[in-house]
Amino acid sequence: MRMLTLWQIELLPWYAVMIVWVVTALRRKQDKLTESPAARLLHLIYVGIGLTLLFSQTLPLGPLRERMYPVKPSLQWIGIAVTCSGAALAIWARLNLGDNWSSRVNLKQGHQLISSGPYAYVRHPIYSGFLLAVVGTAVEIGEWRGLLATVLIGVMHSLKAQREERFMLNEFGDRYAQYQKQTGFLVPKL
Repeated sequence: MRMLTLWQIELLPWYAVMIVWVVTALRRKQDKLTESPAARLLHLIYVGIGLTLLFSQTLPLGPLRERMYPVKPSLQWIGIAVTCSGAALAIWARLNLGDNWSSRVNLKQGHQLISSGPYAYVRHPIYSGFLLAVVGTAVEIGEWRGLLATVLIGVMHSLKAQREERFMLNEFGDRYAQYQKQTGFLVPKL
């Protein structure tokens, strides 16, 4: 029997995220208000570039393929653990959000302000989880492309989260403003 490589183990939490996303996307509320197609397309392009940088094993990326540090299985295992933690947070947040979720920035018919589970600590735990998983994968691969992917995806998720905040403030007003004061943006408040 063949053993899995560290890279194959690294991909397992990403597969789990994809499965949860596909299954839970089947149950959503109707859209009430949604972001512009241009904002959505810009986000998809940059996140797509980031994910390509992160997961491509064959693209000729020049200096981005250079290692940031020597290959060390201990660092690779730390990266895998961080990826698993990030994927678990994203999945927990996605399940907690229920049918209020959308892949786009929008408001749903009968949208609810969710402030339980991971949302009790951060306003955008799905993005926090994804970013943590990206950092873990970047550590596991140990190449400069991982750092660039982390920056691209981090910036794009932050911008998307800011658009979501504007929608939520318009919908929930003072309730959301109070929620903002009590919770962190992507990292819990201390």
